[in-house]
Amino acid sequence: MNTSDILTSAIRTINTERNGLAALEKSLRGPMSKPFQDTINIFANITGRLIVTGMGKSGHIGSKIAATFASTGTPAFFVHPAEANHGDLGMIARDDAVLAMSWSGEATELKGILAYSRRFKIPLVALTSKPESTLAREADICLILPREEEACPHGLAPTTSTVMQLVIGDALAIALLEARGFSPGDFKTFHPGGQLGANLTQIADLMHKGNELPLVPTGTSMNAAVETISKSGFGCVGITDDSGTLCGVITDGDLRRNIDKNMQSLCVEDIMSRNPKVVAPTALASTAIAMLNDLKLTTLFVTENNKPVGLIHMHDLLRAGVV
Repeated sequence: MNTSDILTSAIRTINTERNGLAALEKSLRGPMSKPFQDTINIFANITGRLIVTGMGKSGHIGSKIAATFASTGTPAFFVHPAEANHGDLGMIARDDAVLAMSWSGEATELKGILAYSRRFKIPLVALTSKPESTLAREADICLILPREEEACPHGLAPTTSTVMQLVIGDALAIALLEARGFSPGDFKTFHPGGQLGANLTQIADLMHKGNELPLVPTGTSMNAAVETISKSGFGCVGITDDSGTLCGVITDGDLRRNIDKNMQSLCVEDIMSRNPKVVAPTALASTAIAMLNDLKLTTLFVTENNKPVGLIHMHDLLRAGVV
């Protein structure tokens, strides 16, 4: 194949799969609307776990879907249907629910899980393209996927079909996340490591506090303020009024802009920047780094009820892995 043919093939694949997603959206706005909502209601009310199962390519997609549910607050795991027939059915409890995936709805390996779920009245949701299939007939709820053209030119390799399975799985997970009010803090609980965990860390966990804070009261001489800036190493000093409220900030930049003035005759009120930009201790680290970038600053004071409780530096965020 020449370069033109290769790109034509790739674009055709993308367009074919895009058509499948358009058909899926249309179905979700139409016949799939009620069963989708019923599925969310079932999954939201189980006291056990969500069991995802499927064979072949459906199984590979199912494993990813289970991982997405688990990371967004719904206890879930994938059970291989063939292994289930050889003892793993014991992993499924009566307070669980099952999401069974099969494009044809006739995967013989699923029969053990189907029979088990019917015997113990475990809620069963089918994700298939054939409403007349064995899986669809046995299920409590059927999510019927539109039968769109596969991107494979021979119509054999699951391509468009698996993309639709993946997307409807994501749609279920996100709808359930929102229905449960799953917060960024909850997300951090399930993602403590890596960049995502760093971005979801709260400022309170990274900020400097206590005696580390470079603070001086109003009326302080500029000589004393400069000494505080030098000792702190943060390149700034916060100014507090009689009530302890942060009323201003002086940075290295403010000193440079006022270098032609007689500092010995000035006090902090003469050059401080009033109404300084601050961040709350409950804010996410990703919020702080965005503020620092937008404001072209390297530090932010952290306040509660307008009183300084901490200070966060760009380097603190970078060391924590926030980007």
